[in-house]
Amino acid sequence: MKTKKIWRIAFMMLAAFSLASCGSDEPRYADPEAHEKTVQLNEQYGPLMVGTWHYENISDTQRYFERLTFQADGTLTGMRKWQTRKLVTIDGEQRYTDWENVEPLEGTFSGTWKLSYYSPEGENGEKRNCLQLTATYDDEKRDYMAYSCALTFAYADATTLRIQGYYVKAPDGWVDYQRGPSEPSF
Repeated sequence: MKTKKIWRIAFMMLAAFSLASCGSDEPRYADPEAHEKTVQLNEQYGPLMVGTWHYENISDTQRYFERLTFQADGTLTGMRKWQTRKLVTIDGEQRYTDWENVEPLEGTFSGTWKLSYYSPEGENGEKRNCLQLTATYDDEKRDYMAYSCALTFAYADATTLRIQGYYVKAPDGWVDYQRGPSEPSF
């Protein structure tokens, strides 16, 4: 009899706690400020991100081209072409070697993208606007990721997408992609 009474009290307390915790349908975020800034970031820049962007950088020893297409549903497709060559000395004369493809890091890829405000792992805890990219190469034989990172996001507008460089970057660390489909010039 006493055991039934204890079980009944325990059941009633459990039911009361369950009802008390269901007081609101609103989600609770671990970092409400980061959530709010992520929402604002997506409202301001999400629609501008959708579309195709390209970047090309050519120097004496490197040719790099990348095209990224962002869809409104958070999917991403892209392609990268990358070639390098070296300056060598042959019989006292400096010459460039032939262009060679950077094999494991070029080709077509697909994955996901999203904008967020947070502090990536390994950082000093300082939060920032990020463009998170996760993509694998379409060639099933490769086990390289095309992207698995959170790049610092500066802005996007009608013509330019500015993010922190990953593989290639300007001396200031930024890469400016231009809107529109394009093919490599090399």
